[in-house]
Amino acid sequence: MKIRTVTEADLDQIVVLNQANLPAVGPTDRSQIERFVEQTHSFLVAATLNDQVGGFLVGLPPGTDYESMNYAWFSARYANFIYVDRIVVGEADQGQGTGQRLYNEFASRGRETGANVMLAEVNVKPRNDQSLRFHERYGFVSVGERDTDGGGDKRVVMLEYRLD
Repeated sequence: MKIRTVTEADLDQIVVLNQANLPAVGPTDRSQIERFVEQTHSFLVAATLNDQVGGFLVGLPPGTDYESMNYAWFSARYANFIYVDRIVVGEADQGQGTGQRLYNEFASRGRETGANVMLAEVNVKPRNDQSLRFHERYGFVSVGERDTDGGGDKRVVMLEYRLD
């Protein structure tokens, strides 16, 4: 598995992989993925030996024009950060360190820009136990929880990982 920057040839595979992992991640389409390519600090792909997308990570810096309540929550509380909007690892590539390698590369790029914290959120309602375990093992700590739909049907835990 090679970690590299996204290419145009990856985009359709990314949409399919993203949609196959609902509700663990938010829905998306090709146009939103193209916007991420333009806006992101890091849009990383875990490429398999035959250069297929085995996983991906979308990472944003502070000050990005992005309509996300979770990103806005972090932006109001942190100045110098990198934000994981989404990370997806295909079922066939899970349990092989792919997620950790994507996070390691993103953290390395964040340190290069002077960021001192990496931020992410994970669903606790509906509960995403696999992601919660992954983030705990990686070293993330909870810095809050919030409802994301106004009705209490969706809730996330807000997570921080220190880069300094």
